Amino acid sequence: MLILYFVLTAVGGYLLGSIPFGLVLTRVAGLGDIRNIGSGNIGATNVLRTGRKDIALATLVLDAGKAGIALLLARWIAGDENPLQIEFGLVAGFAAFIGHCFPVWLGFKGGKGVATYFGLLLAGMPPLGAVIGVTWIAVAMMFRFSSLAALVSVALAPVLALIGGYQLSQVICLVALAALIFWRHSANIARLLNGTEPRIGDGKKKEETAAVATPAPEPTPASTPAPQPTPEA
Repeated sequence: MLILYFVLTAVGGYLLGSIPFGLVLTRVAGLGDIRNIGSGNIGATNVLRTGRKDIALATLVLDAGKAGIALLLARWIAGDENPLQIEFGLVAGFAAFIGHCFPVWLGFKGGKGVATYFGLLLAGMPPLGAVIGVTWIAVAMMFRFSSLAALVSVALAPVLALIGGYQLSQVICLVALAALIFWRHSANIARLLNGTEPRIGDGKKKEETAAVATPAPEPTPASTPAPQPTPEA
């Protein structure tokens, strides 16, 4: 029976995590299919490339909320007296992360899971989530690489969890999530190593540079009318 509960928790978390909010919101907003824009990713970073900061923010919040809600709901159903309450929550949150990265509705082609990861962390381990969030912001501000900020943050999380006395199940979960995020960012890692990874804000700067560099079209000179013959006196 215990195994059945864990299976149901995982299935529920996966289905919740599979909701492609980035795709849904951009279509509702009339922005087309987000998979045909930028990197083709359905996450908030790619949604931002549409120029709609409000839609990108909504995507970020909803993607993060998927894992957080799954984790908290599983804990609530398990009950405070259940000795495996934390593990039920971790299974649900982890399954939501998998659902976001590999949604059944989109042929198992989803996002990279960073927002969903932070939602799980903030809901399940709030103090650690706050520290890791600050780490992401600090790295992003210093180097202006979103991918690098994510990779540094998720690599640091299990180390801090171990030092901070979190349960072994939580540390193992963070290690597994970090491994998956590194795998999902393999292309970004390659670009970071060869110096071709775009920095935060590069797209906007390129558009502004192009607009300045493009000369305005010169006015077309008006045609001079042909001289009319002077009538003879």
